[in-house]
Amino acid sequence: MHPMWQDALDSVNDVFSRPFRGAMFKSVGLTLATLALGGVALTKLALLYIVFASGWLAWLVSIVVGLGVTAAAVVLVAPVASLIASFFFDEVAALVEREIDPLSTPGRAPPLADSTISSLKFGALALGVSLGGLVLLFVPGVGFALWFAANAWVLGAQYFELAAMRFRPAAEAYAMRRHYGGAVFLSGLIVAAFVSVPVLNLATPLFAAALMARLHKRLSRPTVSLNARPSSGAAG
Repeated sequence: MHPMWQDALDSVNDVFSRPFRGAMFKSVGLTLATLALGGVALTKLALLYIVFASGWLAWLVSIVVGLGVTAAAVVLVAPVASLIASFFFDEVAALVEREIDPLSTPGRAPPLADSTISSLKFGALALGVSLGGLVLLFVPGVGFALWFAANAWVLGAQYFELAAMRFRPAAEAYAMRRHYGGAVFLSGLIVAAFVSVPVLNLATPLFAAALMARLHKRLSRPTVSLNARPSSGAAG
């Protein structure tokens, strides 16, 4: 089996394993709470500007607003998950690092400023991709493919850089991600497929953290040199 697929299978197993349960409950709980609070705020904001005394029109408007808020929650899952990732990434990555290489020096959480800037940057990109996806879905033939590819690039880049920053400075993590852009993008496609599955996508931060921690470990082995030409594709 190709190492990328083995990494994905091992990461899925990790997400539902006993050591990950604490992080799972916290991550899913925080994501749901954030989406719920956002939904309540959007509903109140929408109804604030729409006033109908009673009757069928008020009932119809309330349904439309409810559907709109639900659609917004679906669109916001990826950006919210991207922001929440920074809170649990190091906990999950540390578990994976001990699992796959218990004798090596463990990674350390990057400086708070670096991880915060990275999460905000990629959270904004994920929001832009999600909103752009609403437009692209109406483009016949290639709309969905373009949205999926953009989502894969954002998710792959974000989680790989977070994994790399546990072992190297932010600038070096960014350079490594660009150098191995093909491998990172392919793994990002797996994360994008994961985040596209309703309910399961709530565990995206955990799955992506486990997957990218494995990818970074694999690319950091002594046989892999940053001076070598990447074999998985062009840098992104």
